[in-house]
Amino acid sequence: MTVYQELALLLLLAAGVGALAVRLRQPLIVAFILVGMLAGPSAFGWVQAHSEINLLAQLGITILLFVVGLKLDLHLVKNLGPVALATGLGQLAFTIFFGYLIARGLGIEPITALYVAIALTFSSTIIIVKLLSDKREIDSLHGRISMGFLIVQDIAVVIAMVLMSTYGAGADEGALGMAALMLALKMVAMLAVLALLMRYVLPRLLHHLAHSSELLLVFAIAWGAALATAGDMAGFSKEVGAFLAGFSLASTSYREAISSRLTSLRDFLLLFFFIDLGAKLELGTLGTSIPEASVLSLFVLIGNPLIVLAIMGYMGYRKRTGFLAGLTVAQISEFSIVFAAMGVSLGHISIEAVGLITLVGLVTITASTYMILYSQPLYAFCRPWIGVFERKKPFREMAFEHSRKLETEADVIVFGMGRFGGRLAKELHTQGVAVLGIDFDPEVARLSMRHEVPVRFGDAEDPVLVGTLPLASARWVVSTISDTDLNLSLVKALRHHGYEGNIATTAHLAADGARLRQAGVTRVLQPFEDAADFAAKTLFDEAYQGAKT
Repeated sequence: MTVYQELALLLLLAAGVGALAVRLRQPLIVAFILVGMLAGPSAFGWVQAHSEINLLAQLGITILLFVVGLKLDLHLVKNLGPVALATGLGQLAFTIFFGYLIARGLGIEPITALYVAIALTFSSTIIIVKLLSDKREIDSLHGRISMGFLIVQDIAVVIAMVLMSTYGAGADEGALGMAALMLALKMVAMLAVLALLMRYVLPRLLHHLAHSSELLLVFAIAWGAALATAGDMAGFSKEVGAFLAGFSLASTSYREAISSRLTSLRDFLLLFFFIDLGAKLELGTLGTSIPEASVLSLFVLIGNPLIVLAIMGYMGYRKRTGFLAGLTVAQISEFSIVFAAMGVSLGHISIEAVGLITLVGLVTITASTYMILYSQPLYAFCRPWIGVFERKKPFREMAFEHSRKLETEADVIVFGMGRFGGRLAKELHTQGVAVLGIDFDPEVARLSMRHEVPVRFGDAEDPVLVGTLPLASARWVVSTISDTDLNLSLVKALRHHGYEGNIATTAHLAADGARLRQAGVTRVLQPFEDAADFAAKTLFDEAYQGAKT
């Protein structure tokens, strides 16, 4: 088969298996990994275009981590950075220490036990982000904290691989320390350059690019790929570079528009990541390590979430938040297998150890996928036994909720910040009403921000954008857009995302107003007629008062 024919066959197989999984109420991630296993060398052997599939998978990972970075602005990093760092480092230390002891207790040799223990610490950022995104929990408190300590893990992966490869080259302790120091210096330099670009270059550049939605999308992908490449060349992973690329744009008003346009492309390209992961699983090496893999899998599925729950409870978060965040580390990563394979190439461990880690990865990835998808029923079941992990007053989470409430809630959301919408938003803001403006014209958005009205750059036609708005607190959603079909689409998207509040839209014709009312619009604004009525009333009042005097 040609590469095109092979990709077409994989897409058809993925669509068929995916449809069966949906019918059986099974996670698509597990279905797509199964597709890779079926198409890989352990089954039918259809996958031959490894480089092409891997390239598409790498682009999907880049876009995925880029979108995650877009969700974490500087304020969130300031508030959630300490708990993410403490949880990430605490989980790493716990898993390495006890994982090594368990591996030694199973009769595994010291150097192999060390590799196994380190491999057990790495969670799959890609799979977790995909699951949380599908559940719309990526913006939740536990989702953001999870992203923080998963990035800490990704950096730890890089450090571990650098140190172990340096150790494999026969270097002494001084060389190991120098390698770690150089890696830290490169990270500091990259962050310094990025800070300058965030301050002086990127906001102005995005403002000019935003006049074309297609160009804005192309730039976002190019920027993510460029920083992923830079991170890889500097000795970090592509994932860290892509995350920093998204983070550099997170404080701009264009992040939601960029994120919503990348969602579909991200989901399509990640299909190849899961297929590639399944195709790389060496099933022939799995049968010899089932008892050891069972013990280590239970340790990952239970021990990792418990240590996260304990650390977050101690730091002042509720048990529910700690429990849900803990579930995200209840599996090992595809990088765990890569790390073990590196150990084989260096002569540190045998191929049987790779089979052991692969089996643990297969079990924990599958089990944790179900645990995260059904996290709420699982929490309800475990709730009576995990109260010991919560302080009487979860002060840190309470303070975070208060600050986020002040920043994200809006009483009125106004689509279209032109002359009519901008004046409406300004008057409401003057009266003390919390207003959030949405406009697709970057120039209008920039000028509106001068009046202290928060404005997001976004398109009312984008249903994904509607899902990111603070609809729970909004009492009114007002559209000053004159396009009736666009207003009808907006009403449909609002109802789809569970908004049950009041909706006001603009209409210039009576027939359009009737269509909008039939669609469930609470109030139809008719600017010309309203202005004429107001002018007539004003003139009449003045004339009447003048006649009396």
